[in-house]
Amino acid sequence: MKNAVPEKSFQTTQATFSAYIRDPFNNPRPVGVDKKRIDTYRELFFNNIESFLSSNFPVLRSLLNDQQWFELAQDFFSRHSCQTPYFSEIPEEFIDFLQEKRNSPDDFPFLLELAHYEWEEMALSTSKEEIPQGTNQSAPVIDQQAISLSPLAWPLAYQYPVHKISSQFIPLQAPEHGTFLLVYRDPQYEVHFIEINALTFQLLQLIEQQPDQQALAYLTNLAKFLPQTDPELILKHGMNTLMELADKSIVLTRQTNESQPT
Repeated sequence: MKNAVPEKSFQTTQATFSAYIRDPFNNPRPVGVDKKRIDTYRELFFNNIESFLSSNFPVLRSLLNDQQWFELAQDFFSRHSCQTPYFSEIPEEFIDFLQEKRNSPDDFPFLLELAHYEWEEMALSTSKEEIPQGTNQSAPVIDQQAISLSPLAWPLAYQYPVHKISSQFIPLQAPEHGTFLLVYRDPQYEVHFIEINALTFQLLQLIEQQPDQQALAYLTNLAKFLPQTDPELILKHGMNTLMELADKSIVLTRQTNESQPT
């Protein structure tokens, strides 16, 4: 019972201290704490977060002047409670913040998409996913093989052409057609981005959602969405596309029982 008051006092002091560290512009400094010392402490925390954001979102950083970038980083620092103790996961926390809490009319309309695009490269380069055992990272033929999408290949769809955005190209309106990209990590741990069309994106989604079917099944299924297109054309171009993706270890193959010799 005697510890109840001191404990409450400590918790109050801790909350006041934390609030000031996060946002000294809108919260009072804890009583009895030297301003110079706590500001130095606060600056150390903020600078670490800001530096990490800057290095992981270089294109986004280049589009904003110093004041705009400071305000964005400060908004994240003050209003988002990170759920991870690891610095390497802060970029993903930043994406969550932009999606769930950030709401500024002054932001570029593509801000979230661009940040997500930049985060993908870092996330894939550090992914602990591995190619499943029993699959081939390339195959001379795939028409008689069960195929699946590599866990290190991620199809992406955006409203804006995020891969082209720079200080020389800032689209303020979404184009009529969306942008489809494929980011993947090769066996040498290099991350690559490929611009793909809507049809290839749809094909990859089918493979991702329903793995371990033969190529013909996916292409036949895909043709159902395009009744105005010659199915033979879809089959021909689709098979060529799958072969190219298999060569890049994007599509993985596994021999099925039906294709094994008796």
